[in-house]
Amino acid sequence: MTEKLRFGMVGTGLIAGFIAKSIISSKGATLTAVSSRKQERAQAFVSDIEGAAAVEGIENLLAREDVDAVYVATPTSAKESIALAAIAAGKHVLVEKAFMDSGSVKRMAAAAASQNVLFLDATHFVHHPRTAAIRQEISNLIASPLSLHTTFCFPFSDRSSIRFDPTQEPAGVLGDMGWYPMRAVVEYLQPSGELTTVAAVAERDAETKSVIRLTGLLGFASGETSTFDIGYTAGAVVYDLSLLGTAGMIVMDDFVLDWNNSIFFQNPDIQCGYIHRKGIATRQDFTFIETPSEVPADVLMIERFTDLANSNDRTSQTLFTDASLQTQSYLDAIWEAIDQE
Repeated sequence: MTEKLRFGMVGTGLIAGFIAKSIISSKGATLTAVSSRKQERAQAFVSDIEGAAAVEGIENLLAREDVDAVYVATPTSAKESIALAAIAAGKHVLVEKAFMDSGSVKRMAAAAASQNVLFLDATHFVHHPRTAAIRQEISNLIASPLSLHTTFCFPFSDRSSIRFDPTQEPAGVLGDMGWYPMRAVVEYLQPSGELTTVAAVAERDAETKSVIRLTGLLGFASGETSTFDIGYTAGAVVYDLSLLGTAGMIVMDDFVLDWNNSIFFQNPDIQCGYIHRKGIATRQDFTFIETPSEVPADVLMIERFTDLANSNDRTSQTLFTDASLQTQSYLDAIWEAIDQE
């Protein structure tokens, strides 16, 4: 293994540009090549990235000896085939959400295990120290979690985007934004029982028929519930989370991307942390618990990926794979519920 994990990238969209910076900023990885179907697009992408080669076509990227891992940032419809090709070539894979379904996640994970390489989904917030801090303190702060409500809204109306193309992004906003509320269920609510109740109401774009807004409810045999709102039609950016327990509540207004230091936001005057509420308390009695991180979650994700790839820590890899599968299983259930309408 080389001193730094050498990344190749498939895809040159907006999120790929941010993750390229994350790779470059990380301690244990470097970006060596970027692939696109058109050479000129790849060339434009790497024009200001020292040492990164522009490559036309996935096959040429996977044939390179200076690529140890591949970050896949293509439309959802193409992700599995690209990831499987990279795995077959002996490359670790970091795959951007969303995924087609649980079967797709299982196939990628199984292929990676058989080739002794790493498969990881590209969810940033799970690698932030705040997530670990909350998980560690849940029982002390709120006792047993009862319900989770999340809201993830981002104003977006560009019908030329693949987000409005059901052939490329079949689940629309459910795949694009719904992944985060469902991953929050896995990370924070942590239900012990099976999913027993699913209800959802979806709004579809009149022209493209893509799902652009969705409100839903999940219920579990162990008694926990989760409600969520996601969409492109709200007039504000919202990343709210409320976790209610038998002894209190945990609240965040930036659970997806922290306002302080993240892939989109750098506001040093806004502390990163969460609010704890208990008893009969007014706003002045709420407790803010700071969870600072000098390193953004997206960079921490790359560093975690690098550590897992280098250590071949099967136990940790399995934990992350299980979380991916659980997240996707909830999305599948919601999709089935709205697809029956």
